[in-house]
Amino acid sequence: MDISISLHLIKKQTLVDFSLVHPTSKAPLEDWLVKIKFSDWQLTGNIKQTFNSADLLGKGSDGVVSDIAGNNYRLICKYAFGEKQVHLFVCWIGTHAKYDKICKRGEQYTINVY
Repeated sequence: MDISISLHLIKKQTLVDFSLVHPTSKAPLEDWLVKIKFSDWQLTGNIKQTFNSADLLGKGSDGVVSDIAGNNYRLICKYAFGEKQVHLFVCWIGTHAKYDKICKRGEQYTINVY
């Protein structure tokens, strides 16, 4: 029997604050929030089913990178699967250009500024 797993987003305010500074991200972030609200992730692979353009980060980081607003912005989150809930921690959000700089330094696996 499948049990529905709820998703707990930690630091939604970070996304709200970001959308105030970057108004073109507001509607895409709201869409992203709706998708996670109705998600039922039981396995890591379910993340890719919800966001087919998401990239799961390696090196044991338990991280995922989401494209926002047609890949204009990138969102890095860490996930932790529990028995009844998945915790999704916002670690970083920024422009694609800033994300590229993070990748050049290899920080996409460990960054956590929120």
